[in-house]
Amino acid sequence: MSTYAYEEVMAPNLYFDRTHEIDAAKILPGEFYATQRDMLLVTVLGSCVAACIRDSANGIGGMNHYMLPNSPGDEGESGRYGTYAMEILINHLMKLGAQRKNLEAKVFGGGNVIAKMTQTNVGERNAEFVLDYLKTEQIRVVAKDLLDIYPRKVYFFPYTGKVLVKKLRNIHNDTIIERETEYTKRLRADKMAGDIELFT
Repeated sequence: MSTYAYEEVMAPNLYFDRTHEIDAAKILPGEFYATQRDMLLVTVLGSCVAACIRDSANGIGGMNHYMLPNSPGDEGESGRYGTYAMEILINHLMKLGAQRKNLEAKVFGGGNVIAKMTQTNVGERNAEFVLDYLKTEQIRVVAKDLLDIYPRKVYFFPYTGKVLVKKLRNIHNDTIIERETEYTKRLRADKMAGDIELFT
């Protein structure tokens, strides 16, 4: 059996981060990663939001990366995507041994970086959703960096809870925009059929 058999992965981009000298996973839109290990989780956010959630007592933690796909008029359907992204991460953390009473969150993203999404306030809705969700679920938000106009690169060390955030002010953002635009198209095309079935 693999040493990491109990890791819960929906992020296939694993690598060794030479800057921080640690195993790492890159989280793309629609992905998540939960782990018991001391490692690094990395993502780049434009309008999307990432929730970094961990058990403050034992260091089990993870990250997701999501976007609400629809216009403000479709909040019921749209919210299902955000709810799924949050609940699947939390459920996997608990499978690894996290205790719900110990969970804390740090949330990032929701930048207004895609001009054609300005009219639907995608970044603002993503940010509002994650804060409302965590408040409802009584999970403490211990840090946040939301909204603004810049993409962000987020480095999360779940075992210690440390987060490094870099605002990408002076880069060519086509890759981020293309990635999030493609993700939005995929969400709109892949309508979820029926109720979401979650496991504990």
